[in-house]
Amino acid sequence: MTAMVETDSQTVSERAPVVTNGVHKTNGVTSAAVSASSSLKACSQRNVLITGGAGYIGSHTVLSLILTRKYRVATIDNFHNAFPKSLERVQQIARQNLPENPTKDDILSTQVQSFEADLTKADQVRSVISKFGHGGLWGVIHIAAYKAVGESNEIPLTYYENNVAATMILARVMEEFGCHRLVYSSSATVYGIPPVVPIPETTRLDAMSPYGRSKVMSETILSDLCRSQPDTWRIISLRYFNPAGAHSSGLIGEEPRGRPGNLLPLLAHMAVGRIKESTLKVFGNDYPTHDGTCVRDYLHVCDLADGHLSALEALADGSEVFEHPDGVGVGPKEGEGKFRAFNLGKGHGMSVFDIVNAMRKATGFDYETVIVGRRPGDVPDLTADPSLAKKILGFEAKQDLEAMCRDLWNWQTKNPNGYE
Repeated sequence: MTAMVETDSQTVSERAPVVTNGVHKTNGVTSAAVSASSSLKACSQRNVLITGGAGYIGSHTVLSLILTRKYRVATIDNFHNAFPKSLERVQQIARQNLPENPTKDDILSTQVQSFEADLTKADQVRSVISKFGHGGLWGVIHIAAYKAVGESNEIPLTYYENNVAATMILARVMEEFGCHRLVYSSSATVYGIPPVVPIPETTRLDAMSPYGRSKVMSETILSDLCRSQPDTWRIISLRYFNPAGAHSSGLIGEEPRGRPGNLLPLLAHMAVGRIKESTLKVFGNDYPTHDGTCVRDYLHVCDLADGHLSALEALADGSEVFEHPDGVGVGPKEGEGKFRAFNLGKGHGMSVFDIVNAMRKATGFDYETVIVGRRPGDVPDLTADPSLAKKILGFEAKQDLEAMCRDLWNWQTKNPNGYE
């Protein structure tokens, strides 16, 4: 039997449940019934809300923030493609990394306040953000979105509602409560088939699917918002490429609900026996790449999570990110407001066969491959030019493909059935 895989860039479609001491519902929103709720407004650390925080990228980003012990992190999610246990384990890792004789704030920073809510429902989003009080929420990282390119062609309205309308609702409610700092998770799919590879941020946005167009639309809306209120809103959009790997502890990792649609988790499921096929279908070997298969830019998910942290910190008062002469937004720079976009990637593309060979080495599994015809919409090469993010944000994806495969396999062997 054969396994099929999508190779387009990932964003996330995630939802998270409550992970702390009990659950209650108010106004359609499920939240943790713990004393930490009352401390959201009074804590000396900055309150940050992460949408999609229990998913693959979200959970690693939550961990990146709380390990700094500078933030109190809350998440909002809807259980679409994530598991509650991920946030339990994030808190476990954070507690293991506390210093000797931790302060009260150090201990509080390891606790994640999690809310179950639907971002397309303004009343539910308002119910969550209102818990911080006006001005009590320092910033938001908006990761949650539907992400499957193929599926978006079949149900475009669902993608536009979930990815675009939800972003508008989130921004409107943030404004109601005096929060004007946002890190937006975008995608390399905004570029379509790029004329230049590696791809700079100045490349024309020309997405080829409803998913990609939903990201272009959201970026455009957020850019317009910054342009209309240049003295209040600060937004950074992260156009990231293909996250891979897992936290080195093996406690958190990528666990999609259902069959994986992306290459690396599919290969891990095959090797661990969750998927019985041993043969991988490769869509085309006649592309203009070094081995004829599609090339993608993979970066370690922990590097990507740190990129979100760098972007968040760039939203602080006194940041010079928005004054940097090389900054890129959407549309004409004059009057752009404080909106900037950055690629997050390694700047080095890897083909389907490169990935399969690396996973053979990491797992010892003898993958077989069979070449089938090209898949409509596949782009030959999506490799980032990450130099702008390094210059302005100080971001660099340091971990290599070997580390990604090693950490992925460590996660998969320790959790053969995922979070179940």
